[in-house]
Order: sequence, then structure tokens, then C-alpha cells
Amino acid sequence: MEAETIKVAEQDKTLSPGKLFYNWFAANVGIMGFVYGAIVVSFHLSFWQALSAGLIGALTFVIPGWVAMIGQREGVTTFKLSRAAYGTHGNKIPNAMAWLNMVGWLSVNVITGTLLFSAMLKTMHLPQNNFTKLLCLVVFASLVILSGIFKEETLAKIQTWLSWIFGLLTLVILGFFLIRANWDVAMRMPAGNWLTGWLPAVAFIAAGSSISWSMAAADWGAYVNPQTKPAATFWNTTLGSAIPLFVLMAGGILLSTISPHLASASDPYQVMYEAVPAWFGALYFLVAAGGLIPQCLVSFRSARINLATAGIKVSQRTSLTLHGIIIVVISVYVLFISGDFLGNFELFLNFLGICLASWVAIFLVDSVLYRQRGYDINLMRADSQVHYNWPGIISWVIATITGFLFTSNSLYRGLFARGIFADNSSLAVFMAGLVAIIVMGLFAIISKPKGAASHG
Repeated sequence: MEAETIKVAEQDKTLSPGKLFYNWFAANVGIMGFVYGAIVVSFHLSFWQALSAGLIGALTFVIPGWVAMIGQREGVTTFKLSRAAYGTHGNKIPNAMAWLNMVGWLSVNVITGTLLFSAMLKTMHLPQNNFTKLLCLVVFASLVILSGIFKEETLAKIQTWLSWIFGLLTLVILGFFLIRANWDVAMRMPAGNWLTGWLPAVAFIAAGSSISWSMAAADWGAYVNPQTKPAATFWNTTLGSAIPLFVLMAGGILLSTISPHLASASDPYQVMYEAVPAWFGALYFLVAAGGLIPQCLVSFRSARINLATAGIKVSQRTSLTLHGIIIVVISVYVLFISGDFLGNFELFLNFLGICLASWVAIFLVDSVLYRQRGYDINLMRADSQVHYNWPGIISWVIATITGFLFTSNSLYRGLFARGIFADNSSLAVFMAGLVAIIVMGLFAIISKPKGAASHG
């Protein structure tokens, strides 16, 4: 029985590579991809530089692809696997960070959906005020929370249909953007600095997409049919995510030629609405909001898995209620008190991007160095005698602190946030991941994993 609580039961491993592709496609086909494209341009890049940054940023989904492949091989979800690298107690901090990340993304998508539903009222000649905005919040949040009652196979079917419906309609919106785009302006965009502009743009995309999604990757990979080739799991996860994200970012890059303030707009979705024909307005908002639902399904599912893995065992009803309250409280703060959606969003990405880049780097280095023959199930049990795996923990702490020392945002400036780091907080995400790899490598040279583990 204990083994079954760690490994996914064989009868539940029903995901095919195709369904895996649809899951990740649906999770990345949201309207936010257009905003990412505009933000990439805000790093003062030329058209071709922005496109290449978008392409490389999207291809960083090889990271979740790799994690998914490990999840399939072991039949274990992400943060149960992570116990091997950090110890059962040591794993609780990155586990909590992953939970915060998923709850944060849920809140971002619920806020976005609320803004879209609220803006749609204008096209229907209905009043826009705080009451109607609150009503939109309740409706959208309810749709997300109710998804928690579905089983894995049902969710996979829903994801497939949503991928097709909203994916195709989003391409229609992309078509309108391409028609309206000022290609002359795009081709005349001056080239920016590769080190201080292009690289931070790639880091921003990675922090907001692949790194954030990496902790959900094995949650899906563990449910893949064991007869599936590992390469199929890797490529369907990687390309299922990268293709829609890159295409949408390309659209956002072109859209910025006619809406240069898109990246800094307090409500970027209203700006995008103005770029589509008036007759398509209501459908635009419906598609934009509907496209967020698949992302919410993935985030909500992984948030509940992470909560359980952290040792907080509650009933499904309690879990749904707890997550629902947190999501609504965060959304109310951003929508009715702070009012700065993109500012809060970038702070969120910076903080958790550093923590999660450190985590996933250590997770993968640990897998390469010590788990090539498979994971010891005893290291993944909640009652494992290895409470703290110090190489992983110390590496994570050093890498995370280093990341914050090199970051700069509206709240604070790190001690070493100078030179190319002065105005590029996203570079700190790469720095954190790099330091994590280096420190783990040093531990591998000077010690063995068992000797570094503590039972205390």
C-alpha cells in the first residue's frame, strides 16, 4: 500500500503522447502569449532579435520535457521525486515554493479572466463597475475551482477539446494582428544589445513559462502509458508547449508595432481588443478568457498535488475551498486595491523564478549524478530516514540567495545588481540556476550523497 501512495497505480497510467501534447498545448495557448511578445520588444530589440529571443525562450521547455520523462520512467509525481534530492523535510521548502507558484499562476489567470469578462460587458453595452467586476471574478473563479472534481482521464479529454476550440480561435485573432501589423515599423526596429537586452528577454520568457511549469511536468509524465517511448514523452511535452507559445509571442511582437504601449498597459487585453474588428469584439474576449481555463486546470491540479506532497492532507472539498479562498483574496487585492496587474505579475515572476530555477537545476543535476539507475523508493517515502539531503539543500539556499543579490525590481535592489544586472532582474533567474549547478557539482566532487544526508 505504501508503494502505491508513492508510485502512480498502473491502471491510472493512461495518457498517450498525443494527449500529453494536447495538455501542454492547451496550457500554453492562452492570450498571455501575445503580452509576452510585446514585453520581449520592450527590451529594445530588433524584430529578428525579438523573434529569436521568443524562439529560444520557448525552447527552454526542454526542461519540463526532461522532468516529464523522469516522471514517466519512475511513475512518480514531481515533488515526491524531489524528496530524493532534498530529503523529506528539506524538500518542504521548495515544495511550498512550487505550491505558491501554482496558486500564483492560478490567481494571475483568474485576474486575467476577470478583466476579460469585465471588458466583454462593454461590447454588450452593459455597465462596467466594481460590482460587475466582482461578479465576473466569482463566475470565472467558480469555473476553475469546479474543475477540481474531475479525474485525470476526464481532464485529459477536456484539455483536448479546449486545445482545438480555443487554439483555432486564437489563431484567428493572430490573423487579425498579422493583418493589422505595421511590417515597415517591424523591419526598422533598431537592434539592441545581445547581453543586456536579448539574454534578459530569454530569461524573462523562461521564468514565466518553462521554469514555472517544470514542477508540474512529472505530475503529467507519471500518468503516461509505460509502453510509451521516453523520447515521445519528452518531445510531446516540449513541443506541445513551445509551439503555441512561440507563435503567440510572434503575434505579440508584431502587435507592438501598432500598439507600442501594450507591454506597459495596466489592462493589456483592452489594448488587444482595439486591434480586432468591432464585430469580433465579444468573441475575442470569450476566446481570450476561455483559453485561460486549460492553464487553470493544470495549475489547480498541480497545486492540490503539491499541497498533499507537503504533508498537508485534507479532503478534496477542503482543498477546493482553501485554494478558492486564497485565489479570490489575491485577485481582490490586485483588482480592487493595488490596480497594477503587470507590475505585480513581474514581481511574482522574479521572486518565484529565482526560487524555482534553483530547484529545477538541483533536481536535474541530482538525477544525472545519482539516479541514472532509477530512484530508490525509500528516499521518496514520507517516512524516509533521510530527512535532509544537505548537498541539495545547501545548493538551493546558496543559489537562491545569489539570485536575490543580483536582482533589481520595484521593491528592492540586490547588493550586486549592477552593470548588466542593474535593470534586468530576469537575468538573476539564470544566475540562480547556474550557481545551483556549480555548487551541486562541487558537492559531487568532494562528497557522496549518502554521507551528506542527515537523519535528524
